[in-house]
Amino acid sequence: MSEKKPVLVLDDISMKYRVQSGSAELDQKRGFLGKLKGRITGQKRRVTVEALKPLSLAFYEGETIGLIGRNGSGKSTLSKIIAGHLTPTTGRILATDSPIMLGVNASLIQSLSGAQNIRLGCLAMGMTHEQIDEKYDSLVELTGLEKAIDLPMKTYSSGMSARLRFAIATAVDPEILVIDEALNTGDAQFKARTQARMDELRKNAGLVILVSHSISTIKQMCTRAVWLDKGTLVMDGDVAEVTAKYQSFMKNLAKKNNATARKIMQSGIATLPEVTIVDA
Repeated sequence: MSEKKPVLVLDDISMKYRVQSGSAELDQKRGFLGKLKGRITGQKRRVTVEALKPLSLAFYEGETIGLIGRNGSGKSTLSKIIAGHLTPTTGRILATDSPIMLGVNASLIQSLSGAQNIRLGCLAMGMTHEQIDEKYDSLVELTGLEKAIDLPMKTYSSGMSARLRFAIATAVDPEILVIDEALNTGDAQFKARTQARMDELRKNAGLVILVSHSISTIKQMCTRAVWLDKGTLVMDGDVAEVTAKYQSFMKNLAKKNNATARKIMQSGIATLPEVTIVDA
């Protein structure tokens, strides 16, 4: 157990959704009369999806946590629960401060210039005009857009847009920071600036949680990794060890070695540390 104080504790949280289903398998289970009744009454088929099975985790000051897993593994659901954008079905979250999720896409306007969007995005995150003026030059430098900063955002490539969003999103220094987007876009110089800014954020924030499909990004930027699969916590621990197991799992799945992949996952689950939550 780390000697550092816990910054964020997830106590037996889970997440279930009720969703409409068009599954042929469910139609078969309902039978002819069930399908006929549904058509007459207009009743929709609804099923429960367990996006996250109950899990408990403790994150500590100074850590950068990488959340990894296949599509549909529950990474984004977990990050949204941590950030307060979703309320878990069960369990509770204990935190030293309100977690902040980076994400300013909804606030940006394609017809405005990068410079205007910097101001708009920062205002949307609660910064004052004075704070924006103080950080403006460093934000422009971080984007690496140079003269393109004055062009409309709709003229930007996806890489340029991603760099602008990252610069805006990292303008604040929260104590608990959640990032649910790829940071491996751009050239080597931008990646170096990204790494430097992430190091600074971790130093100032105390805890950074990063969701990424890029294992190289996780290896480069994180001090600990958490692997989820279909809502199940599979592994939690050293970045090199967790990512190696995950990559081996994915390679075996790609080769249709499902039995081997299942054994790898089960061996990861067997190594999970026990988390005991003690009320103060």
